[in-house]
Amino acid sequence: MPRTRFTRRLPAAAVAAGLALAVTACGGESSSTSAGAAAADQLKPNADLSKQTLRITVWDGYTPKELPEKVKETLKVQGLDVKLHGTNEEAMAKLTASGDSGIDVAFVSGQYAQALNAQGLLEPIHPELIPNLANLYPEATQLSYDKGNKYSVPYTWGTTGICYRTDLVKAKPTSWNDLLKPPAWAEKKVTMMTTERWLALPAIKALGYSVNTDKDEEIEKVRELLMAQQPHLLTYDDTTFGDRLKSGEAIMVEAWDGWCPTTDPKGNIAFEVPKEGSDLWVDTMVIMKSSKNKEAAHALINYILDPEIHSWAAENINYKVPNKPAMEQVQVPKGSLLGITPAELLDGESIIDLGQASTKYTRLSEDIKAQ
Repeated sequence: MPRTRFTRRLPAAAVAAGLALAVTACGGESSSTSAGAAAADQLKPNADLSKQTLRITVWDGYTPKELPEKVKETLKVQGLDVKLHGTNEEAMAKLTASGDSGIDVAFVSGQYAQALNAQGLLEPIHPELIPNLANLYPEATQLSYDKGNKYSVPYTWGTTGICYRTDLVKAKPTSWNDLLKPPAWAEKKVTMMTTERWLALPAIKALGYSVNTDKDEEIEKVRELLMAQQPHLLTYDDTTFGDRLKSGEAIMVEAWDGWCPTTDPKGNIAFEVPKEGSDLWVDTMVIMKSSKNKEAAHALINYILDPEIHSWAAENINYKVPNKPAMEQVQVPKGSLLGITPAELLDGESIIDLGQASTKYTRLSEDIKAQ
């Protein structure tokens, strides 16, 4: 299925430093009752939405082009203005630049929703205004950055693994070490991603650490492993690794599941979650505390969670959605990874915001790329 190429999950290190986030990795949880979290406003279930106008910020290609027209027609709001961001960092800069960003609903990855909530910038979710929350898989309510979906609603989710050419590898890759210490037949035919937390992910898991480690001694071991790997790589590549696999320039790459082209007609590309485990990434919808249109914002999220609407994401950007009836109506192409189950996804470790400690991953990435 064709989809737009975009960089979704750049790190929030610079933003985290500027905001001095107070989120810790203890237990991997952040609660809407934390010191920085905002209290819920009193909202009107029967508010006149025709007096409200919505503005959202989202990645290009991440929602249907006709969404504004459909939302205006269905919800009877005055309009829906769609603003685009290329990265999570862009979104964070937009959402934290002033007291009122003018944004009602933002699409950001889970750890960024956690960071925004810690600063009291998010309106708690009012479940009574989003009856379609019932469509979510039970597993989607147990995400470590926001258990119970108190301030965010998941939109898409997935994992990271090894995408490879079945006809060019001499042995099926089953370990992150197959990338980190490639065999002679894979010399200079392996790529890694440079987005900070995902650059570190293979080494972190190979060493048996938590994907959310902030321990200096562990990050140093990760650095050593990545430095030793570097001479054996083809390149670092966050966006075109699938094309490199198709051409045969690369034979094994680190990849987000949705971007591993397992549905290629030649049928010679596969995806493997390494035996050491991987991550669970989630992209979410959040409502800004500064929004003047909170009832309409909840109505928008409820509309998106309609199976007919939410299934669009799986069918068009090839990412799974945490919506059971939506996924049940998706026609899964041969070889697609859309069949990965919620239980399998939850085997992955959720990436959470690390606050000031995120800068350790920034320095790690800069050091690796400087070599």
